Amino acid sequence: MPSLADLGFSAEEIAEMQRADEEISTWPLSERPMKFRGGETAALARVSEYIWEKDLLKIYFDTRNGMLGADYSTKFSPWLSHGCLSARRVAAECARYELERGIANKSTYWVVFELLWRDFFRLFAAKHGDDIFKLDGTLGDRARGSHPNSRRWHFDGKIFEAWTTGRTGYPLVDANMRELVATGFMSNRGRQNVCSFLVIDTSTDWRYGAWYFEEMLLDHDVHSNWGNWCAGAGMTGGRLNRFNIVKQSKDYDRNGDYIRRWVPELGRVPSPLIFTPWKMTKEEQQKYGVWVGADYPTPIVISTGVKQKSDNGNKAVDKNGLSGGKDDSKGGRGNGNYHSRHQRQK
Repeated sequence: MPSLADLGFSAEEIAEMQRADEEISTWPLSERPMKFRGGETAALARVSEYIWEKDLLKIYFDTRNGMLGADYSTKFSPWLSHGCLSARRVAAECARYELERGIANKSTYWVVFELLWRDFFRLFAAKHGDDIFKLDGTLGDRARGSHPNSRRWHFDGKIFEAWTTGRTGYPLVDANMRELVATGFMSNRGRQNVCSFLVIDTSTDWRYGAWYFEEMLLDHDVHSNWGNWCAGAGMTGGRLNRFNIVKQSKDYDRNGDYIRRWVPELGRVPSPLIFTPWKMTKEEQQKYGVWVGADYPTPIVISTGVKQKSDNGNKAVDKNGLSGGKDDSKGGRGNGNYHSRHQRQK
């Protein structure tokens, strides 16, 4: 087995990974991210644990939008993407569960439904070929103005770096991106939000996001990753889902526990202020031990649904961004099953 050094990691990067692992090991068990082990044996053990031992299949639909801990979702995707586990095996186990436990509900259906989405993107890629890797996606020339989803794409290195390192000024985005760097995994809910933020709120060339996910995710699957990013950018011609990052934070991290774990600078900030730290007064920043613009960044752009100025009159963004809009996030699909190369946070 090659060591991390053999794989090209520097001594500094290895030390940082070890430090992160030590920090995570102090978290309550219920909040720790899953540690993935490769191979079929580990894959089948997870299937048995999730479906039979912990009996979590029956509540999957209700927990699947979680972000904190190991058991809010199946976590089968890394093994599926590497061929250690087949979709047919998972579907068969779901069918056996329905028969033997006598429970057939929306949750048992939805796990199989999610597997079908993987198949859909394989067929989508087979149909459209390398169009899923092109800036205009499967829209082609229609993406240049005639289609409602048309957009002027650009690339700003500072914005992209802020996104990859979890320094955008939007706690939900930053927490998810930092988790990705530390673990090689991100929840389905998180993938949808960070995609929407990058491609819609910053108009960054969406292919950079797809490339970064391909580099970082343990469960990277070419078809699902690139197909979902292409769709998230609106370049497949379907509905464009605009995510209101603040609303999504309140809906899916109600008490801010997930954000506090991955953005420790905001560890003392209470809910709901933790979702909009730029709104804190100087007195509140002092009280909670974090200075916005120093310890934690001000927003790099104006995200969907966010006021340009905070309620106390302070400017809510440190540079011109995009105007807000409503949250069109309901019904959106996640951004694929994406390898991981840990990168040290700057």
